[in-house]
Amino acid sequence: MRLRRREGLAEEKKLGASARVDRRTKNLIPRLQPGEIAVINHEDLDRVAADGLVASKVSAVLNASQSMSGRYPALGAMVLLQAGVPLIDGIGVGAFNRIREGDRLSIINDRVYANGQAICRGSRPTIKELEQRLESARDAVRGELGQFATNTLQYLATEPELITDDLELPELSVELSKRQILVVVRGIDYREDLAALRRSGYMREMRPVLVGVDGGADALLAVGLTPDLILGDFDSVSRDALSCGAQLLVHAYPGGLAPGAARLERLGFDYSVVEGVGTSEDIAMRMAFEERAELIVLVGSHTSMADFFDKGRRGMASTFLTRMKVSAILVDAKGVSRLYRTQVRKRDLGLLILSALFTLVVIAVVTEPVRLLLRTLWLNLGM
Repeated sequence: MRLRRREGLAEEKKLGASARVDRRTKNLIPRLQPGEIAVINHEDLDRVAADGLVASKVSAVLNASQSMSGRYPALGAMVLLQAGVPLIDGIGVGAFNRIREGDRLSIINDRVYANGQAICRGSRPTIKELEQRLESARDAVRGELGQFATNTLQYLATEPELITDDLELPELSVELSKRQILVVVRGIDYREDLAALRRSGYMREMRPVLVGVDGGADALLAVGLTPDLILGDFDSVSRDALSCGAQLLVHAYPGGLAPGAARLERLGFDYSVVEGVGTSEDIAMRMAFEERAELIVLVGSHTSMADFFDKGRRGMASTFLTRMKVSAILVDAKGVSRLYRTQVRKRDLGLLILSALFTLVVIAVVTEPVRLLLRTLWLNLGM
């Protein structure tokens, strides 16, 4: 039923902004401009997507679905509200389909207006309400654990090659054997992880091979690092990243279907294909493992069961199994940055200076020209 039109409201001007619409939040975020209203259809909004919306400085978010359904503790809605971004939940697919890119939207309480016309009403959760839902969702997570385990076993039964077979890799432009490989996914805390690795001195001293998984390539460029390899379906890789000189590896599904190849061909970039089951993140880890890398360091990936649930995808079963396969050489960037320290302590620096002075004194004592010079100075000073 169409809602009554509201005109002349002062709040409408205050909250007015242009709409940016996409069914996939992942594709929407790179297109957002500061101050726009993001219109999404994302049930159980995950933390990574919410961080991207906040970083884009949207003025509000309209979600056709429930940002927290209660199946498990999805953290995206809480991230938005804690950052001060208004959220209107559950506006419905019908309203989502009616909103067009560029429409002038206004939000009055829990009502949404497009070009001055009231089109829908949603719910506007508070932080207190979300905290209560999170508590209930934590109780419901037991069922999700069982479902995740079932999906994982089914995946292992239908796709055993994930564990048993090796990838058929093209000739790589960089040697991975006996090297440390930094695999960057634009996921949870990726900015903080990259910054911590640079502060620790790890990047400068170890010089790992840099592998950007889709948008992870842009994450590397953003901190002044150039990826050696970019792997993925290339739906979220910028033109700057494509032109940075890295080897481009398109992830293809079993059978050879490679959706990302079409974009690269259209833009005129050369690429190679890597065929394999699982996600592009899985392929990057398997590639490093099968090429006998010394160590795989993951940035922005999933490190706990909570992260797997927060991502909210059945495909995470393949990542879980892949991590089991490569676990012998796999570490998380957070662990590396905490353990890897190159700072020189003041005591050590002082001892180094003293040892250098001691060495100079010894040289002066045992070297005849220096002894003669010191004796001459001594006599000239009248001592």
